[in-house]
Order: sequence, then C-alpha cells, then structure tokens
Amino acid sequence: MLTIFNLFVLGVLLNSSNQKAIHSASLTWTNNCVSLKTVLMISIIICSANSHDLKLASQSIGQTIGVPYEIISFDNSDGKKGICELYNEGAKKAKFDLLCFMHEDIEMLSQHWGEKVAELFEKNKKLGLIGVAGGGYKSVVPSSWYNADLEVNGGFYIRLIQGFKYSGKPDLYDHRNPRNENLSRVACLDGCWMCTRKIVTEKFPFDQDLLKNFHGYDLDFSLAVNQEFEVAVTYEVLLKHFSEGNFSETWLEDTLKVHKKWSWMLPLNIDHLDQKILKGNERRAFKLFFQRYLDLGYSVSKMQQIIWNSRHSRIFPLRIILKMFLDLWKISKKRSK
Repeated sequence: MLTIFNLFVLGVLLNSSNQKAIHSASLTWTNNCVSLKTVLMISIIICSANSHDLKLASQSIGQTIGVPYEIISFDNSDGKKGICELYNEGAKKAKFDLLCFMHEDIEMLSQHWGEKVAELFEKNKKLGLIGVAGGGYKSVVPSSWYNADLEVNGGFYIRLIQGFKYSGKPDLYDHRNPRNENLSRVACLDGCWMCTRKIVTEKFPFDQDLLKNFHGYDLDFSLAVNQEFEVAVTYEVLLKHFSEGNFSETWLEDTLKVHKKWSWMLPLNIDHLDQKILKGNERRAFKLFFQRYLDLGYSVSKMQQIIWNSRHSRIFPLRIILKMFLDLWKISKKRSK
C-alpha cells in the first residue's frame, strides 16, 4: 500500500524539471519504498535512401536497444543532401544526451545494447565516440580508417557481421580484439554505426561545408573528436552490416579532402608505433598508392597534388616531400616504357 510519503516522492519525480529530455526515471516499488534508476536515453539518427531498409532497421532497434529512445530519420532517397548536413540536422533535433548515427542497412543483434552504450559513456567521461570497427593508426597516405598498404601497421579492431550486398560473398563474422579488452582506443572509426554525446557534436559538428556527399564523414569526425576526447571500438555491441564499402571516385575525392584538412595532425598514432620507422613506412605505402591510382587512370599531376597536400605532416620534412616527388617520377617513367 502506498503511503502519503510515497505518493509525494512520486509526484516530485514526475514533475521535476530534471526530467526534461536527458534521462528517463525508472521507478520500482519495494516494501512500500520507491527506488529511482536513472537510464540514459538515446537519439538514433539515420539518413535513409530506402524506406524498407529503414523499417527493418527501426524494428531491429526497438527489439534490442533496451532503453528509451527516439529515431530521427531523414528521407534522402533523392540524394539532394549530404550525410554530414543531415547528421547535423539530426543532432540539433535530438532530445537526448546520447546520439547514435547509423546506416539503415543494419540489423542490431545484441540485446540491451543501449544499456551497454550508456554504461560506457557513464564510466569514462573522457570517452567521446565509439563504434564497432576502427584502426589504431591513421596514415598520412590517403585511405579509409585502416591502411592495409603499411608494412608496419596499427591494430585492426572490429566485431561485426559483414554482409556483401554487392559482391554476393557469404557473410563474414569479423572479430579482432588483439589486446583482449572491452574497449580499444583507436584513431578512426568506420561510420556504419557510431555513438557519441550531444555535447561532442555541438563542439565538433560534421563538416557539411567540406563533405557534401556520403563519404569521409566518419574519418573526419573521428579525427576531430580525437583532438579532445577518446575514440574507441566496443566489442559489446554486435550488429550485422548488410553492405560492404564502395570505393568510388567520389570516395577518393572526399577522402583526399579529409587528408588535406588534417594533414597537420597526421599520422595519428594511437597505437604508439615506433616513431623511427614512420617516415619509411609511409613513403613505401605512398609508392603503392601511386601505382594503384595511376593504374586506375589518375594523372601524375593529381598524384603530385596529393604529395604537396601532405607537406604539413609532422613526419614529412621538405626533404622527404622532395623524395616522394622523385618516387612518383620514377614510377611514372617506368610505366611509360
């Protein structure tokens, strides 16, 4: 039986100004006493190109998240807006303190994953961004969040089920946790699923002026957040991503924009690779990059521009830049024979 005191406490909780949009008060009654469990809510932001995929993703979220949430979706089937612009709009509209930016071709598999996300941010106030795949070293050489051309590389941190919508290959359960930890700090994340705090997006919004398409936003956002917060991969949230990446000409152009913007910061060496080997390691990877993109029909002048845009890197003094121009000249001359 509820006492007058119990009812008074309940009334205060339900009418408190602290119950705006940041927390949900979960009330339980035990022996005529009320206990308050504070649960962080999550705003989920999705840029949608397919209403059927969005419906399935929304159902998956509702069945697994385990905490109060809202879904803020944008119909972008006409492709008129870039993902950065829509993600910024979603962040501004979000009611809650935790934000999740995710693709619509995803099925969430872990039960109560929202609780796990909230717990990670509650435990670590320095944590600014989490995802399910990322790399511990971001190269000066243009690449996605991991550069496989490096002879000496940072860690590859991931746990997800990768589908192959375009190639038709069988699904791959990819789980790499080299240090056997619950949370691994990384330089950059894959953008299929990323969670952050609203205050982080207010300080580091997605760069919609630079990136007007659908590529490079995850790399750019990871590097921005890494300036003041920790970026990490969690292994406690499992999902299936139905489609693989699309490394098109547009992808390369957006990736080059991001590398030019952050050239002063690169390489970002979260995994603490030996500083003595970075110059040679990056230079060898640049040679492979030149060969690959010259084979794809890109011009020598385009490669020269990429070298010049790398001159602000902390590991590339002018003599290394000049050697890279020489490397490119040798590669192009060999190809012309």
